[in-house]
Amino acid sequence: MIIDGTGKPGFAGDIGVNGDRIAAIAEPGTLQGRENLDVSGHVVSPGFIDVHTHDDRLVLIDPAMAPKVSQGISTVIVGNCGISLSPLLLNGKQPPQPLDLLGGADDYRFGRMAEYIEAVEAASPAVNVAALVGHSSLRVAAMGDLNRPATDCEIEDMRLMLAAALDDGAIGLSSGLYYPPARAAVIDEVVPLAREVALAGGVYTTHMRDEDDFVMESLEETFETGRRADVPVVVSHHKCAGRRNWGRSVHTLQAIEAAAAKQEVGVDAYPYAACSTILLPEWVDESIRVMVTWSTPYPEMAARDLADIATEWGVSQKEASARLAPAGAVYFDMHEDDVRRILANPLVMIGSDGIPHDQHPHPRLWGTFPRVLGHYSRDIGLFSLEEAVRKMTSLPATKFRLKDRGRVTAGYFADLVVFDPATVMDAATFEKPIAPATGIKTLLVNGKIAYSNADESVSGRSGRFIRRRAIGSN
Repeated sequence: MIIDGTGKPGFAGDIGVNGDRIAAIAEPGTLQGRENLDVSGHVVSPGFIDVHTHDDRLVLIDPAMAPKVSQGISTVIVGNCGISLSPLLLNGKQPPQPLDLLGGADDYRFGRMAEYIEAVEAASPAVNVAALVGHSSLRVAAMGDLNRPATDCEIEDMRLMLAAALDDGAIGLSSGLYYPPARAAVIDEVVPLAREVALAGGVYTTHMRDEDDFVMESLEETFETGRRADVPVVVSHHKCAGRRNWGRSVHTLQAIEAAAAKQEVGVDAYPYAACSTILLPEWVDESIRVMVTWSTPYPEMAARDLADIATEWGVSQKEASARLAPAGAVYFDMHEDDVRRILANPLVMIGSDGIPHDQHPHPRLWGTFPRVLGHYSRDIGLFSLEEAVRKMTSLPATKFRLKDRGRVTAGYFADLVVFDPATVMDAATFEKPIAPATGIKTLLVNGKIAYSNADESVSGRSGRFIRRRAIGSN
């Protein structure tokens, strides 16, 4: 069965691939090639596009990209939440949190996006890579004091760095206004940068200023930024965090839909009721579970609950988190009803937001896309299989303007995934988060096999860096 990514009903057929492109779609049994792959009884869809990743360094140091290809992911978008490896040259200085989620001082060695692109192409990853420029990375590069708004001169310095990165091939700008390096940034700092993105035909994504009590105000700031800059905006990993805000997705989605009727708005989400980021005392709410994912001074505490550590040490959870720092954590701060309501919305794309360098990562790194297909589509019936695939393929390709990707259509790139709709399922759990999914059979990236669960020796690396100049309307 071919599920073409558009949301239309699946249909039986043959797919012909010539080089890196889909050459033909035909009636079943009518095409013959030099090499034939019989996938009867399975689904073939476009390769999945992970719109929200922190794989900036992973594609360089582990280009086989096992956590992604084993899910059927053919394209990753890096540089999210205001954090990107480029353009930022630290010259031996340690990056502030959360930039350390990507690596240390030696990893921030790309003063221009062109240098990062060259490194990605030299690594030859198994997946395609498109890159956003992180606003926090620009701030670190341009400012000595991050605890204030940028001056006009500093904004101009950031704009010039951003313009150069866009010229090199970046697809847009991301912000992380929630995080310490960018909290002091005001909308008048972000808008000039977003305008630069608009001139280049790119997109602006944001980890908003607040996803908790002030989620509605943060949504309005996001929409206003898009309107003032005349740029498409994407709300990253939309959620209603904290017990006080459970159920508010009814209202946030209404606000998003109203804005989307007037301007270009996108949303991504992951299929879990827990988030993962750095561990800060101010974010610790003792009414919810917090699990440590890594700690520099206490690496043995990874995978343990913060409450248990605090009890063992005879301190509060906030004090325990301060002792563990720098550290990361999973926060079980969402309600399942909100997760389902957000995932089901037609505007919402799927993004893993996996953090690959955590010692004990959130299971979304390995399980996001099969979980949507297996748990939420097949088992829960939240949406059809065709709609699940659309959220992972043509919708993100359109929102991020990835030309000739995201659909099973003649002339498009042959990014194709074969999966068993009856058995596809995530295997990663919060207790054992590193586990490949079941039911993903084969992945082709640019016409070559990148993954096969029947032959572990197959690990083709035919991914490409997708430059902005190659972006156009689908």
